[in-house]
Amino acid sequence: MKKIILALLCVIVCAPLALADTIYLRDGRTVRGTVLGFIGGRFAVRVATTGAAAEQGEVQFFRPNQIERVEIEGRSLDEARFSSRTVEVGLAANWIDSGVDLRRGERVSVKANGTIVAGRSRITPGGLRSVDPTAPLPRAAEGVLIGAIGNEPDSPIIEIGIGRDFVADRDGRLYLTANRGTYSDARGAYTVQVRTERDLTPRRRDSTASRNNNDDAENDDIFDTRQSSPAPVRSRLPGGDNRDTGDSGRVGAPREVSVNVPGTSRDTDSGVDLRSGEQVTISASGTVVAGRRIGEVGPQGGRATGFGSIIGTRPVPTAGPGALIGFIRTSSGQITQPFLIGNQLTFNAQTDGRLILAINDDDYSDNGGNFAVRIRVN
Repeated sequence: MKKIILALLCVIVCAPLALADTIYLRDGRTVRGTVLGFIGGRFAVRVATTGAAAEQGEVQFFRPNQIERVEIEGRSLDEARFSSRTVEVGLAANWIDSGVDLRRGERVSVKANGTIVAGRSRITPGGLRSVDPTAPLPRAAEGVLIGAIGNEPDSPIIEIGIGRDFVADRDGRLYLTANRGTYSDARGAYTVQVRTERDLTPRRRDSTASRNNNDDAENDDIFDTRQSSPAPVRSRLPGGDNRDTGDSGRVGAPREVSVNVPGTSRDTDSGVDLRSGEQVTISASGTVVAGRRIGEVGPQGGRATGFGSIIGTRPVPTAGPGALIGFIRTSSGQITQPFLIGNQLTFNAQTDGRLILAINDDDYSDNGGNFAVRIRVN
């Protein structure tokens, strides 16, 4: 056994870089790939996949007593020490799961390219010159690539851009997204490569195998080379509604948002992006002052009388002054026909866009008060 290890180490050190190696195992299998090095008592081999070059396969580890002989032609120890994962990061209802689990203190290198088209803007991972106050990082460039470790709403957000090296401050899954508040008008994705150092620290062997000195135990994986498991969802919704979205990537449980609409409001942003067909239930309470003549009214508004209702100067002429109304602003800046909400309304969104709330009036100068509004989206 010592002769096999010594011979392979000598070949690894002396062999020039070439295309592929062939590893003959004692169980009769033949593995084609590239021997990368000898780490922690095992040989690291990048195994070639069918129809692919050797350097494109995954890295596997073999004990010396599993190997009969090796025809070696190349090596790259650095490839055995580091793992790279590439993920497509688009703008969606949730952050994108990178599939990479990080350990506190681990060094991470992230590089990105590609383009996301949002409205009339073409956004690269470096972001735009403008900022978006509704984005996860309001003071950072709009659309810049950002990341977060873990799905907790209060986990710090990391500004990444076209590339950044950083040290993980906690254990957890790495999530990525573009720094933008809205996503319904976005298409395309960034191509992001995440590079981390492999944890090849030998772990404690199974006690039975240790006592029996059973180095051939197949379940004795002394290295942390396990694949990442599915991770919880990290939502982009206000308040971090991190519920499972299922296979579609959409939120699988109702989400709720509360907002105050002042009596002077012509357009209060609800912070809710709607998709066509989503069912929305809005309820409201409280009172506003719809001018000195009308006085205090509830969400249904006052009586629709007077000259204003005749000439239709209010956004919804058929609704009373001071009533709670809404409309949807699309990604192009267009708005839908305003509609009455009142005390409560359930409807299906007819288009993608941001839900906007307002007071039904034609003169806001002497208004006051506010409505407490609760929005539930299924």
